[in-house]
Amino acid sequence: FSISTYNKMWADAQKDLDIQLCKERGEFLQPEKDHVKVFKLLATSYIKYMQIFRHLETAHDQLVHQQKQAVIRQVLDGVIGRILEVKKEMVKLENSEFHYIDDILEDLKLLPEDTEVPIPRYFIKEKMEVLQEREKTLDQILLDAGLQVEEPVEAMTPEEGVRIIQVAERARQGRCRAAFMKRIYLKENKQKQPKLQVQMGPNPDDAATCIQKVWRGYIQRKKTEKMREEEMIFLGVSLPPHLETMSISQMHAGQVNTPQDEIQETHEEVSVKDQLRETEGLYIKKNFQDEISQCFIECRHIVGKFPDYPSEEAGGSITVFDSQKTAEQIAEELAAQREMALQKKDQKGKKENESKEKKKEKEKRGKKEEEEGWKMGPSNFLSIMEEGSSRYKDIWQNRDEQWDFLQDHDPELIKEDNRKDVEEEIRVQVDKVMQQELENLRLAVDGERSGKQKKGKKSEKVRAASVKIQMMSLAHRTFDSLYRELVEEGLLIKAKTVNLSDYVGEYNYVGTALLQAGVEPMPSLAHVRQLIALYGILPLGSQTVHEKAPLVKALLLAGPSGVGKKMLVHAICTETGANLFNLSASNITGKYPGKSGLLMMLHMVLKVAKQLQPSVVWIGETEKIFSKGGRKTDDEMNPKRLEKMLPKFLQAVKAQDRVLLVGTTTRPFDANLKPFCQVYQKIILIPRPDYSSRLGKYFKLVLWKHIILQNGGVITHLLSISCLANLSDGFTQGHIVQVVQDVLTELRLLQMTRKPLRTEEFVTPLARQDPVYKEEEESFK
Repeated sequence: FSISTYNKMWADAQKDLDIQLCKERGEFLQPEKDHVKVFKLLATSYIKYMQIFRHLETAHDQLVHQQKQAVIRQVLDGVIGRILEVKKEMVKLENSEFHYIDDILEDLKLLPEDTEVPIPRYFIKEKMEVLQEREKTLDQILLDAGLQVEEPVEAMTPEEGVRIIQVAERARQGRCRAAFMKRIYLKENKQKQPKLQVQMGPNPDDAATCIQKVWRGYIQRKKTEKMREEEMIFLGVSLPPHLETMSISQMHAGQVNTPQDEIQETHEEVSVKDQLRETEGLYIKKNFQDEISQCFIECRHIVGKFPDYPSEEAGGSITVFDSQKTAEQIAEELAAQREMALQKKDQKGKKENESKEKKKEKEKRGKKEEEEGWKMGPSNFLSIMEEGSSRYKDIWQNRDEQWDFLQDHDPELIKEDNRKDVEEEIRVQVDKVMQQELENLRLAVDGERSGKQKKGKKSEKVRAASVKIQMMSLAHRTFDSLYRELVEEGLLIKAKTVNLSDYVGEYNYVGTALLQAGVEPMPSLAHVRQLIALYGILPLGSQTVHEKAPLVKALLLAGPSGVGKKMLVHAICTETGANLFNLSASNITGKYPGKSGLLMMLHMVLKVAKQLQPSVVWIGETEKIFSKGGRKTDDEMNPKRLEKMLPKFLQAVKAQDRVLLVGTTTRPFDANLKPFCQVYQKIILIPRPDYSSRLGKYFKLVLWKHIILQNGGVITHLLSISCLANLSDGFTQGHIVQVVQDVLTELRLLQMTRKPLRTEEFVTPLARQDPVYKEEEESFK
């Protein structure tokens, strides 16, 4: 049943994707001048892709068939990349990272939760063993260096276990002995006392009254509890019973997923490369040799000499197979030679006219764009989605799986996928053989040797030598030694296990209404959560998305203290399995002094980060690096020594390197804005929670309740959560956490049973905190 359900979910997602691709071919190719219409078109497309993304991710996670997962994964990467491209166009159109689309959601009859960015679970599942091994290594290094705060739990020794058992057994025997002696004592006292007359029992009327009193009190307490529960459900504080049963069923479904994951792991694809090499290897090799030989003979017949064999860097014999039309090749070569000759003659004239032509072209482009209007840019992911859709239609759409109970692999599909790899391996072998054969033909027919390959070898040697010179400083170091040094110096730290869903925050339901009234609304915490997922988690989790999507190398989280900036940094690492490097000014003080030491540190961090990607490089209090004025010396205590190095550090990060620089700041207005904004491409404002509206108060109710229960507290009718929600207007999540931790000490938790929590206990610690005032909010905006 579950297989058919998720197969249907996959089929429905593919249908929606085909409809969306058809719309893109029609609507996005036509220029549009009305910006409101363009934004509505982009926002609708964004929402549709997000729904498709959610369904594909669920199907990918729940389906057991690994070949199905491979097809879904391809489409899933394409959809993720397309979402990022649409988001880029929305930002470019509105010049803002935050968009308010509540009116469009209302037209589509959707909830704001439908725009929540799902985190693909395969980010962690696929490399769980690697992450566990890496965590063990990190713990061991920290233990060896004496930096581990909490040592891992170890099994007790046999001697300790025997001692605990002896203590428990002696205590049990003592209790039994005391009970036995008590019975003997009572028996002796009973025998010594004189026999008294048998007294009559209590009056029946008094007994009936006592029973009625107890029963009526019990019934009234039940009625009061039921009334209180109905009131809490009406106010939205607690869930109704049918939703609670759903949550229990969802927990049961999560437990069922555990054996399903085990089934997915056991269904590993059987490698058939060896079989292909044995059965088809000779045939493929002979075909390659015949085609290359025929190409050489035809080229000599037309040109008059044998061609140079393509090098491995150029692709080897692939270039020969891709260029079978020799006549067109010759025409193109002659045309290229003529163009080169003309270029050498007219170089001076062209250099002078280049700048003028560029200016004219820019002016023409600007005028054309103004006349034509907005038009969607080219996409790197439409072809990926179309290819995945075609594979689904060709293989899986009409496939009869009625009898495939085990959902095992299909060997024919595996052969098709592995045949390309076998052909590439054989092609490399054929290239070596045919290269030597071409040399022999030259000697036998033309009596000459090729000299281009030698030049290539020399150039390769020169390049290798230059690389060696650049890497001389770390050439003698092993990767393990670099990793250990960064951990011991505190630059590579252990990320806390925090999920993005733990960052609780509500949506701004009146953003569009405020914009229409001319008021710029503050971004909601749900918007912040979405941007962290789009710019931080999704590109780091997928190599294809990171290489082809709009590249974001640096991300800045700005907001007052206590809004969860560090928590979001740790959430990025938790959701993607990334390593966390701490290059905060306070952390690098006194380490690697001087310019050479700083270069060495950044080079080590970059090398380890690329090797163990994905990686996150975190710089806390980053405004100190770009502070206005101050000392310009290379003093080891000066945080500004990183200012000139960060742009070079980002230049060394390429599209294929899943490395993200994340800065956090509580005072971005203290920085020199020009270099500050040149380093950080994306700046995300994280405001304090807005509690002014009714929905905001509900969020505060949930926040207070969640934090109190998380710290071991018990909520009773003596504790008014709604009162605390009103009192905490202007305070951040960090302030609330600090207040709860100050109240719920170990001693207070022990007194919880006989002394329930009261509202007054939280008021005084809350008054000691400094709230976020409107002036500070305006400075952040």
